[in-house]
Amino acid sequence: WMQRAYQLTEADRVLQKTPFSFDVSGWEFFWPLLTGARLVIAEPEGHKDSVYLARLIEETGITMIHFVPSMLQVFVQELAHRPCPSLKRVICSGEALPVALQNRFLSLSGAELHNLYGPTEAAIDVTAWACRLEADQTTVPIGRPIDNIQLYIFNKEGQPVPVGVAGELHIGGVGLARGYWRRPALTAEKFVPNPFATDGSFLYKTGDLARYRADGN
Repeated sequence: WMQRAYQLTEADRVLQKTPFSFDVSGWEFFWPLLTGARLVIAEPEGHKDSVYLARLIEETGITMIHFVPSMLQVFVQELAHRPCPSLKRVICSGEALPVALQNRFLSLSGAELHNLYGPTEAAIDVTAWACRLEADQTTVPIGRPIDNIQLYIFNKEGQPVPVGVAGELHIGGVGLARGYWRRPALTAEKFVPNPFATDGSFLYKTGDLARYRADGN
């Protein structure tokens, strides 16, 4: 899905800086290797140092990088001094992306900013949104489901909600975990039968509130 959406080439350079215990490191390691792009590995603990990261991006010509929003908040302070013109695309996930941070980044960088969402139980990501400036924006959308993922928003009675009404986000599809290790009660609580499927598949109850925008995102 990521290759179809973002199309890495041999000219791209991806910075691997996420600790390998975090699921995002999966695509950082393997995506460039699968597509012929160059993989640049940051030094240990380098993901915590925005000055080092900005220098490394400039020196190695990084075109693609991932940030959790809290680290992006620190990194944008470096962009005022080091614009990092090689950057073409920044992927954000792991936390809610604040509107002010989105706008600040877009004002400082010519790179694309993409907001991805995905809980651990449906690693790595399940939705994607290409960030853009919007009038009167109060939240950054999480977008639409990626390939082979289904999303549903239900009210407390388990019924689908109409456009604009908040409800609990449920996730289905091939990315879903099979449950919690040795915690059958919690698995039964959070992984529920998919009422729209006939194959015995399940949905994950995220506990996150969401609503559909008029444009379907």
